[in-house]
Amino acid sequence: MSKAPFALLRWFIGFYCNLLFCYLAKGMPRSLICNQCMYFVAHSVQMVEVLSVTVHCTVASRFAHTVMTSSALNKANSSQEIFFEVDLPKTAFITNFSMEIEGQIYVGVVNEKEQAKKQYEKAVSSGRTAGLVKASGRKMEKFSVSVNIAAESNVTFILTYEELLRRKFGKYEILTRINPKQLVENFQIVADIYEPQGIAFVDAHATFLSNELLPLVEKTVTDNKAHIFFSPTLDQQRKCPECDGSLINGDFIIKYDVKRASSLGDIQIVNGYFVHFFAPPDLPRIRKNVMFVNDRSWSMSGTRMVQSRLAMESILSDVHPEDYFGIILFNDRIEPWKESLTKATEENVDEAIKFVWQLSPKGGTNINDAVIKAIHMLQDDRRNKKLPERSVDMIILLTDGMPNTGERNLQRIQQNVCKAIGGNMTLFCLGFGDYVDYSFLDVMAKQNNGVARRIYEASDATLQLQGFYDEVASPLLSAVDLRYPDNAVDSLTPHHFSQLFNGSEIVVAGRLSENDMDNFLVEVFANGASVTDWDVIYPEKDYIFGDFTERLWAYLTIQQLLETRFEQMEKKSNATAKALEMSLKYSFVTPLTSMVVTKPETEDGPSGPLIADKLTEGAKYLHSAPQSGYMTTAAAPHPTYLVDGDPHFMIELPEREDALCFNINDSPGTIFNLVKDPSIGLLVNGQTIGDKMVAPDGKVNTYFGRLGVVHHSLGVRLEVTTEYITLHSDSTIHSISTFSPNPSVDLLLTKDRSVKVTLRDSVKFVILLHKVWKMHPYHQDYLGFYTLDSHLLSPSVHGLLGQFYHGIEFEVGDQRPGEVPEKPDATMYVKGHQLNVTRGWQRDFRKDLKRGKNVPCWFIHSNGTGLIDGSAEDYIVSGLFKTV
Repeated sequence: MSKAPFALLRWFIGFYCNLLFCYLAKGMPRSLICNQCMYFVAHSVQMVEVLSVTVHCTVASRFAHTVMTSSALNKANSSQEIFFEVDLPKTAFITNFSMEIEGQIYVGVVNEKEQAKKQYEKAVSSGRTAGLVKASGRKMEKFSVSVNIAAESNVTFILTYEELLRRKFGKYEILTRINPKQLVENFQIVADIYEPQGIAFVDAHATFLSNELLPLVEKTVTDNKAHIFFSPTLDQQRKCPECDGSLINGDFIIKYDVKRASSLGDIQIVNGYFVHFFAPPDLPRIRKNVMFVNDRSWSMSGTRMVQSRLAMESILSDVHPEDYFGIILFNDRIEPWKESLTKATEENVDEAIKFVWQLSPKGGTNINDAVIKAIHMLQDDRRNKKLPERSVDMIILLTDGMPNTGERNLQRIQQNVCKAIGGNMTLFCLGFGDYVDYSFLDVMAKQNNGVARRIYEASDATLQLQGFYDEVASPLLSAVDLRYPDNAVDSLTPHHFSQLFNGSEIVVAGRLSENDMDNFLVEVFANGASVTDWDVIYPEKDYIFGDFTERLWAYLTIQQLLETRFEQMEKKSNATAKALEMSLKYSFVTPLTSMVVTKPETEDGPSGPLIADKLTEGAKYLHSAPQSGYMTTAAAPHPTYLVDGDPHFMIELPEREDALCFNINDSPGTIFNLVKDPSIGLLVNGQTIGDKMVAPDGKVNTYFGRLGVVHHSLGVRLEVTTEYITLHSDSTIHSISTFSPNPSVDLLLTKDRSVKVTLRDSVKFVILLHKVWKMHPYHQDYLGFYTLDSHLLSPSVHGLLGQFYHGIEFEVGDQRPGEVPEKPDATMYVKGHQLNVTRGWQRDFRKDLKRGKNVPCWFIHSNGTGLIDGSAEDYIVSGLFKTV
């Protein structure tokens, strides 16, 4: 921490500071004085050093085995808690977790969930454990664990997970989310891919890399192997040459595909297990008949309805002219666009788009009758030969709520739909938002050969809907049945599929009952046609990890059994028991199992176990922006809201590991409302000042030079400028020289640097003085304003800063190069707006008043337009203690 002098009211209060501290000390416990004084220094020293971060992914025939290893050193002179956090793909199963502490290894053991839960609850009841933190996002879920580490000791965390890479839009994707949170001496991402069919292409990039840094991603590709290596040096990790912050924060993405020559795909046999990948090339698309069943109940009002309409307009515009389609809008009434499906001519599509846009949301939600109506329309048209004979029938249901009119029993709705469909068409269910019963939709879709998908409630919901439709828009085969020799194989994973879509792939695995086979017979039936191939076999080779076919078979089998628990209720107990047995045998953390890690003993006695659980989409969705990382030294702090500099507004969001920032540009002398809470009578305003004179570049810089704080309920009014502090209370004006304690407000001055304002039972503020050389030709002293404990304010709080105190939902995507290489642009979805934002840095001066700490943030241009409510002019007031 720098010892250079920092002057807050230097010329006025320097003499009084020691007197004030002595005075305050008489009425405070000594420990409290120390704690208050340590506020600005406690976090200034980096107490945990991340020694290494390594991610190694090996892929054998689409089955990925990823090991994340991270080591850290506790540099403190006392023990402290260290966190290890990882974002891993939702489709992955954790297979191992271990910690090495002072030469002792603590290994996770997979137990049956109820048994693990009892062990965990026993520890919790004695107050001896810190649980696992977990949250679910679109593609990722979080694994987080903490452990207490002795002074000057090392800890190494190792997490292993496995997943089958699914082909989508003609590509396989390996996604690794990384954020080490500091510069790391040994940082590596390594991927080794082995595909016996041959590799068609490999692409690797990272969202945090500019074009200049992309060459750091080394890529070596041979006929059937690929090696990707990324290991930036310390200097290459820096955000800027003089920065200590790391630019490694985002997604590292590898995409590839394999060569496809065989009409029946690729069969590989290893160690008594086989896997069959089926995605024949050059198949013509088949026509489809699709019924769109859209919820228009009152809960779809506002943004949801607009997004639904926009998505339907985009989707309808892309329907192939040879396809047939129909539309049903429903609430408590069922309203089809037409009583029969219609060919997707240009005229019909235009008419359908007008129909979608002219209707408004109202009424309840009758899902049962809406879906049944769609089924009957498809059946009637098929019976009356209005639809092409070689075509597939599908229904796409979009809803945001629970059925509250008509049939309301969820199980009966599922039974009614399944009976009506009779296995002759596919049902896709899209659940809009956080409050839809996703489990209900998921089961109903799977019972009818389809899938469910959650549409996340954000400004890009339209793109999510369009993206899902694109996945199912081009069926290549229907009623696909893959058959294998009955006397040669057993324990097959699902091998009957309603459709094969363009860009996807069918995967079947099984166990061989005969090891001595000259040929492996495969028959494929689809759309009434059949093909037989007698010579599709791969001899056993030296794979990257030899038992991958068995583990892939187990992975697929467990997933099938988990689905069977819902699809066939009478077989639920058998499917559950078998899935549990296999999860334990292969050490997979699934919805039926938990991984228990027994933590080391501490000075306070033995520590409780850690429990790693597998999330399911059916659970309540916890919204979070992309988060990841490997080391932190403490639990995430509360968000920080600040304004400092010219004037730079910043909202730091530690739980999202991100920040938002914007500038307000206006004439010197303008007074802005920063915080206003009418429920308790709190008001904070700030008046801007300008430079002494216009700089040669013509830019007019403004800063806050005067702050006013009013708390009507406490009878307090405080004025802070760069030269003095005045407290108005009980009709008395106290300058710092005649200040006497007030039970409603505490002022804690840190000599030559800051004042901390604590309002009784309410919010705390820290005001910093930035002292500029008095002979500087342009600049002058200015103030920084930082909010603490903002969560104590009421829900009605507002203002340029106050409006963010109770959270802000946003998402960022489409990152791309900006005007400055190290400052990429991106698209932000916030408050119904789509904004172009730029990645940059602002400074937080709480820990270092002279230099500040660089904080990465998404910069919103044009005075925060689109992020703040209204415009900056709406927050201008006429006086330092006025609301208008």
